[in-house]
Amino acid sequence: MNSAAFFFIAVLTLSAAVAAACLRQLVHAALSFAVALVGVAAFYFLLGAEFVGLVQVFVYVGAVAVLIVFTILLTRHGTDENRGFNWSGVVIALAVLAALLWAIMRTPALYVAAQPGVTVTVRQIGEALMSDYVWPLQCVGLLLTAALIGALVLVLEEKR
Repeated sequence: MNSAAFFFIAVLTLSAAVAAACLRQLVHAALSFAVALVGVAAFYFLLGAEFVGLVQVFVYVGAVAVLIVFTILLTRHGTDENRGFNWSGVVIALAVLAALLWAIMRTPALYVAAQPGVTVTVRQIGEALMSDYVWPLQCVGLLLTAALIGALVLVLEEKR
């Protein structure tokens, strides 16, 4: 079952990623990107990392992908020109794939068995975020809020 699920998720994720790089319509490409991010979250769930999978869904799919779609919808000027097939996206994707495969194959730790890790619970992650890492967490929240306000100001100035 795990092998079948892995291959299904892999095909779905890779297909969505290739579609995001090659589709002509920006909105369709952004939605394909969101499907690819859901596929990455499914990999996390398959590996048993439910917390990381939920963070992937909430942050990347729920926030970043939706922000990209809204940005495309708010900044388009009504022109829907046909861009043609995006060969540069395919070339860049293949170059990144080749570089990643080269780096993976040259890693000596690839052939060494991993040591069992320490089990970390969601409660421990929450306690660490709210005690040791509260300032970085607040700074990231402030930075994201400032970026959102800046984006709204730019969109409002453009509409005037």
